[in-house]
Amino acid sequence: MIHKLLTDLTDRLINFRVTDAYMPDPREILSELHSDDILQGRVLDLSDSGTERCAYVIVQVEGVSHHVVVPVERILGVL
Repeated sequence: MIHKLLTDLTDRLINFRVTDAYMPDPREILSELHSDDILQGRVLDLSDSGTERCAYVIVQVEGVSHHVVVPVERILGVL
């Protein structure tokens, strides 16, 4: 029964979660699909790099569970 189901899947479109991918690593898939996406978030704070003051911004991005740290020079625009 399983063998018939598996052969019926050949050349069919399926749905699955990125996190369920076995290979390549899910992070690689997300990088390929979304590495050029532009995100928008609210700046919560500024951070030093140790030698340079205010080198990073700490950003809250809707839908992302952790704050995102972005180099100030990589900010594409301010609204």
